[in-house]
Amino acid sequence: MLSALQVITTVVVGLMVGVEFSVAFVMNPIFNALPDNSNQQARSHGGRMLGAVMPVWYIGSLVLVGICAVAGWHHHGTVLVVAAALLIVSVIMSVLLLVPINNQGKTWTPDNRPDDWKQQMKRWDRYHYVRVAVIVAAFAVLVAALV
Repeated sequence: MLSALQVITTVVVGLMVGVEFSVAFVMNPIFNALPDNSNQQARSHGGRMLGAVMPVWYIGSLVLVGICAVAGWHHHGTVLVVAAALLIVSVIMSVLLLVPINNQGKTWTPDNRPDDWKQQMKRWDRYHYVRVAVIVAAFAVLVAALV
């Protein structure tokens, strides 16, 4: 049972990290190469789509890592607390830094976007790079603990 939980946790967290890595290093650079209207519309659509899914994914990942830590406390639970702590940092970063920008950006259209929309997106990108580093570290700790 513990092995199945560990596999599920690894897959869920790994897929989340992969999606966020892809946003940072694949999708947003593609969007940034598009003309301004298309770039902004793609980011707004992505903000609406991923903004609906990612909160559940982040919290779900944290809960799964927490359950693994408790269930496997005598084997690797203390190390998994580090992974959980890093995921907590990513959730706090999301709520305090990224979500407020995303909530504005997902409502923008070419007709109503602010003049500084590119600067706001660059700020979101910088915060997102840090968040990606944090969740990659959490994933690495998770995998190291379970291997």
